[in-house]
Amino acid sequence: QVQLVESGGGLVQPGGSLRLSCAASGSIDSIYAMAWYRQAPGKERETVASITNRGNIDYAPAVKGRFTISRDNAWSAVYLQMNSLKPEDTAVYYCNADTFEAANWGEAWGQGTQVTVSS
Repeated sequence: QVQLVESGGGLVQPGGSLRLSCAASGSIDSIYAMAWYRQAPGKERETVASITNRGNIDYAPAVKGRFTISRDNAWSAVYLQMNSLKPEDTAVYYCNADTFEAANWGEAWGQGTQVTVSS
């Protein structure tokens, strides 16, 4: 199993930047993709950015050009650099990992970290 712990959230003014980190532990060799999701109050959880073991990277249209996802080579951490933040980026941000181990597909979620963009 994989355990994920996010950090780096907080309060930032519009136009500011934050860097989120997600530390992975456990069976990290089983990870083949990781992603950041977010959920704003009263809204459904949505994908923000994803990265695969083949280096494929995707972004939600709302964050493309402002956010950057990256990871270390061992899948022990994934990051989300968020620039030019807007009030609509306010949400709880979750880290997700897709895994394949012992012929079983699975996924893991972190507990979330709050990002608030406000003046």
